[in-house]
Amino acid sequence: MSNQKNDFSKWYIDTIQKADLMDYTPVRGCIAFKPDGYEIWEHIQDEMNKRFKETGHRNAYFPMLIPESFFEKEKDHIEGFSPELPWVTEAAGEKLEERLALRPTSETMIGHLYSDWIKSYRDLPVLINQWANVFRWEKKTLPFIRTSEFLWQEGHTAHVDEDEARAETMQMLNIYKEVVEELLAIPVYDGQKTPSERFAGAVDTYSIEAMMKDGKAVQAGTSHYLGTKFAEAFDIKYLTKENRHEFVHTTSWGTSTRLIGSVIMVHGDEQGLVLPPRVAPTQVVLIPVGPWKKNPAIMERLDAIFKELKAKDIRVRLDDSDQSPGYKFNEWELKGVPVRVELGPRDLENEQALMKARDADEKVAVDLSNLVESIEQELQTMQTRLLEKARAFREEHSHTHIDTLDELKKHIADSVDNSEIPGWILAGWCGDDECEEHVKEETKFTTRNIPFNPPAEKSTCINCGKDSKHTVWFARAY
Repeated sequence: MSNQKNDFSKWYIDTIQKADLMDYTPVRGCIAFKPDGYEIWEHIQDEMNKRFKETGHRNAYFPMLIPESFFEKEKDHIEGFSPELPWVTEAAGEKLEERLALRPTSETMIGHLYSDWIKSYRDLPVLINQWANVFRWEKKTLPFIRTSEFLWQEGHTAHVDEDEARAETMQMLNIYKEVVEELLAIPVYDGQKTPSERFAGAVDTYSIEAMMKDGKAVQAGTSHYLGTKFAEAFDIKYLTKENRHEFVHTTSWGTSTRLIGSVIMVHGDEQGLVLPPRVAPTQVVLIPVGPWKKNPAIMERLDAIFKELKAKDIRVRLDDSDQSPGYKFNEWELKGVPVRVELGPRDLENEQALMKARDADEKVAVDLSNLVESIEQELQTMQTRLLEKARAFREEHSHTHIDTLDELKKHIADSVDNSEIPGWILAGWCGDDECEEHVKEETKFTTRNIPFNPPAEKSTCINCGKDSKHTVWFARAY
């Protein structure tokens, strides 16, 4: 296993491969999700779907191929995505009359269809979500975090006015924050993107930003207020109660399988993968130890425990393979299973089992009469503990004392000299795009978002020293 602190990228690749989450394919930037990797995504889907449907949204599906002319209808949109678009130019041995893009997102196709679906105020709001694959031909790829093809959900809604659409935009951002913090145990900063970082064609973009263990940022989810830009481009109008035709106000919002990469990078340790119990494909593994094959009572007891855990909807595996206990312990640790339970002849005599949480150093002896209850409690406790650990790490590496570009450069240099991570910095920004770009050029730190609830307010711009309009998180990002 590579050292996490010395070579985080290699540690990350080693971790996902040893945990058997994915495999590479012959197509650059496209990965195969193995069952454990895909099941993590399924748990995310389940939680998202539950919350989407509770708020009135329904799932639908739209075509992957989008005509080139659709992109040209919204100028900012095509400019934002054109470098990343893969195109289909031939089919059935013939050149197509119009190129078709593999979707980078579905605003244009959905805008085209909404123009037919929406006629009256009675048709609104339209609250639709899509689970799909999308394509962005990345120059530099990293499994789960940045790939040429990835899985995601994208919500697309239409509303009668700005107030309703903006309320939808914020509602979905809040759902993302709740899911990422409660399900994945990843703390996030929520806020608004700067104009240079907002979605192509949006009026306003909002995001949740998460800190990885190497101090870099991952944009964990975004929600966009699109105003009437796409409605005007695709002629999405509705008849009001007063018999006037007006453009709808639209939103879009999305999260992707980069959340899987984020879970790995936030919680993993030197031994490999650590999974929060709520999202782990296997929550508990039962392992017989000692000369268990000569003692049928051990397997009988483990079978009974297995059935009891299954009855409580706990995802449990019983490892009765011929491998040595040490090999099994190592394999299940690499897979990040939250709780391991060992039972051998001596344990059975003492009416106890040994239980170990993946993120704990020591095993604990637990009475067999209380084992299932103890496992349930440990799964809950570990979920909370991982969130608290991640939050403490984030606080330790979030810096609020840096006010100038020179101070930031010194902070980065000192971090390199001391083999430390520079983390994130909270700084003032005057609102000038050139100042934002200069910080990026000099340090590779980009604006993450303008947080809704910053830990401090900054009065001067980090680059030019003028009065700041915003307090912003800056960080290096994936």
